[in-house]
Amino acid sequence: MTGNTFLLIGLGNPGREYRDNRHNTGFMLIDRLAVRLNAHGLKLQSKAIVTSALYEDNKIILAKPQTYMNLSGQSVQGLANFYKLDLDNLLVAHDDLDLPFGVIRMRPGGGPGGQKGVASAIERLGTKDFARLRIGIGRPPGRMDPADYVLQDYSRDEIKSLSEVLDKAADASLVFIKEGLDKAMNKFNGDSQE
Repeated sequence: MTGNTFLLIGLGNPGREYRDNRHNTGFMLIDRLAVRLNAHGLKLQSKAIVTSALYEDNKIILAKPQTYMNLSGQSVQGLANFYKLDLDNLLVAHDDLDLPFGVIRMRPGGGPGGQKGVASAIERLGTKDFARLRIGIGRPPGRMDPADYVLQDYSRDEIKSLSEVLDKAADASLVFIKEGLDKAMNKFNGDSQE
């Protein structure tokens, strides 16, 4: 095989009751990519549900940690170590309160921005330097606690647009694999205002 191995991890919470929560947008993206890439071989590895696919001669590992959000770093670290992954080939996708619903942003690293799954990954990897795909879910209305907001299901209106958002995020993920983070950021970070 001439390509590289890439690890795409979507953050979320396991369990049927969380399936349609805003906080599970990372899981939704991994599911979308699994269908698009015709992924196969579902297994439990490093406390994550893992499947794999080939894309442009690269091996793609798609993972959904099953530890609950605030311990996601256990799976991120375990899988990165198992696949002896260069962290340049890691992409962590997650919901982001600081972006309006429907906006996606790629970034090369940085702090967790209040996202506990990202904080866990930073802690376990010992670095902030890994690519993120931030998927905007917007701020909670009024004085609602952000912790309650992220555990709510998407609204009926949001559901109508969510498929398009996930398609755009999947496109960004594939550009990251094929052309690199800079190209993905240039292509997908400029298409709507924060």
